[in-house]
Amino acid sequence: MKKIICTLFFITQILLLNAQETKKDKNNLKNNFIVNFINPGVEYELVLSNKTLVSFGTGIGYSGSYTELTAIPANGFVYEISPFLDIQYKFIYNRKKRLLKRKSLTYNSGNFVSFRSITRGKSIESNYLRTDKIDFAIGPTWGFQRSYNKSRLLIDIGPQYYFDTNGNKGFFPFMVQINFGLNL
Repeated sequence: MKKIICTLFFITQILLLNAQETKKDKNNLKNNFIVNFINPGVEYELVLSNKTLVSFGTGIGYSGSYTELTAIPANGFVYEISPFLDIQYKFIYNRKKRLLKRKSLTYNSGNFVSFRSITRGKSIESNYLRTDKIDFAIGPTWGFQRSYNKSRLLIDIGPQYYFDTNGNKGFFPFMVQINFGLNL
């Protein structure tokens, strides 16, 4: 656990140094703090370059079950409410096209491809039993984020590989994230 924390700290320091070297103008991406409502939490977008950023999100959210990570399944509607940590590296690729069409670039609006990592913690409420108190999911996504004044909409979709600390693992063909929030 100490190695993971040290590695994350080291990577964060490199990203912060890189972000300070990024050119600033009105069309570039900007560091942004967001409060999300659908899966309540906070998110910070850290600019790495003119087209890339890393978002760090945490909160308490809803999720379903992963077959290989379920010890005792539930009948009917399956749900879990648990804390999460969501880290996503985004490459925003259509900002010049949006600018030419006179569409908004505010608060990092654009389409993106990304690599996403999600960690779920111990369940607060659930109608099934997981094989471990903590699990992870990683995978590529495609999505878009739009800002309208201070309001923000983000939708992304992609496959994910999931696993827990007991060695259980599996693959889900598509994961969908929908988030609505406020840019601060």
